[in-house]
Amino acid sequence: HVAAQQPAPTKPVVVQPGAPGKRTRVLPSATKGKLPPVSTADVQFMQGMIVHHEQAVEMTALIESHTENKDVRSLGARISHSQSDEIAFMKRWLVSRGQPVSDPTNDMHKMHMNHPNMSHDQMAPMPGMLTPKQMEALKKAKGEEFDRLFLEGMIQHHGGALTMVKDLHDTAGSGQEAELFNFATDVDSGQRAEIRVMQNMLEKNPSKEKR
Repeated sequence: HVAAQQPAPTKPVVVQPGAPGKRTRVLPSATKGKLPPVSTADVQFMQGMIVHHEQAVEMTALIESHTENKDVRSLGARISHSQSDEIAFMKRWLVSRGQPVSDPTNDMHKMHMNHPNMSHDQMAPMPGMLTPKQMEALKKAKGEEFDRLFLEGMIQHHGGALTMVKDLHDTAGSGQEAELFNFATDVDSGQRAEIRVMQNMLEKNPSKEKR
């Protein structure tokens, strides 16, 4: 009888099975049998990043009617496609773990209460997100001015996503779950690459369209 060979431990121990032929690894008792655990910060990161990504998609939706710049148009299509795919992934991740897709504490009013020193114009729910005033300016701009505001705004926006990933990794016990870790790493590298592309486009002067 196999079970009789090992006396039951006095307190529950969480073990992670090793590869065939390797020993199992005893995990800290705080692991609570979830391998690996999904922390509150993990859930809030995904809920927040959905809202964050949705604004980027909203920004790219303006491109078609606001500029003829081919570079900006192809960049916008790429950002819209990748961020829409990532939103779908994040929603699946949350739902499959029995978590709500949106966090009611993310609304603007609560954020303003938490940051009373922020003026109304500065108020943005998450790092890098455009304020209502910035979004309004983007909607009003056309052509070259739109290109510049879009690129500057999206660089700011992507920078905020990098901050969110860094904050997640800086929170003890968070960002460890395999799917989330891989996703956060992909967001980090993808957005860094796009920031470099957009900075080059700004330096090149976005008004000079390819002939």
